Amino acid sequence: MSATPFDQREGSIWFDGALIPWKDATLHVLSHGLHYASCVFEGERAYGGEIFKTREHSERLLQSAKLLDFEIPFTAEEIDAAKALVVRTNGKADAYVRPVAWRGSEMMGVSAQHNKIHLAIASWEWPSYFDPEARRKGIRLDMAEFRRPDPATIPCKAKASGLYMICTISKHKAERKGYADALMLDWRGHVAECTGANIFFVKDGALHTPTPDCFLDGITRRTVIALAKRRGIAINERTILPEELATFSECFICGTAAEVTPVGEIGEYTFTPAAITQALAEDYTREVQPKAKAAA
Repeated sequence: MSATPFDQREGSIWFDGALIPWKDATLHVLSHGLHYASCVFEGERAYGGEIFKTREHSERLLQSAKLLDFEIPFTAEEIDAAKALVVRTNGKADAYVRPVAWRGSEMMGVSAQHNKIHLAIASWEWPSYFDPEARRKGIRLDMAEFRRPDPATIPCKAKASGLYMICTISKHKAERKGYADALMLDWRGHVAECTGANIFFVKDGALHTPTPDCFLDGITRRTVIALAKRRGIAINERTILPEELATFSECFICGTAAEVTPVGEIGEYTFTPAAITQALAEDYTREVQPKAKAAA
């Protein structure tokens, strides 16, 4: 991925209904979304010019906004069309796509019912979230210090910027120690997810994954479950305790950015990327390709 800072890149960004030059897509320093995290977003990928599950992402964006008590002034259909336009205009058929919506700067304070709701969409080239060699061997995960909060304390079903604060802290700490990412527990001490991806384990030919009761039931997560069912692989969505990690043979994480990435270590526990992880990674790669090309 380019080392050019994100505010200095070339291209176009869709901003409140129109394409504008990339460098002009700015907001005021007193925007409510910056100070009070009244901001929601999506992470999507385009493959061969087509955004994978674009409607599901648009609908989740709208729902996330409602959970944060604001309404995005565009329909799912309009957001889908705007995302497709951005991908075409920027000329990268294989791209990461980022819609983001936030409260503006009309009012400054916790209360901001009358602030304008903005929506912007950008796309850029982002080949792999993790180092390709590390992905081949299985990435290394640290154990995060912070935990996913009790859903009685946060809108855990929203993909909201404020909920990623502890993820950024956890990933930074992990990377400083030489790990690629961190595994987060939930407030009860159960296995939850990584900082930006859901997690799966393999035991005796079956998949085991935490129940998403305090974190996002990711779109990629649901895709992987459907692919596993297609192969006849048993799925166990359940409470997973940290001490169970020693009993699993394989592990992988999944998300739009991570796609399907094998895990080799979580702290003291080791895993060997093997048949099920490889099969689901290959299935996912085929699934995300535009169907006309996949059939060719």
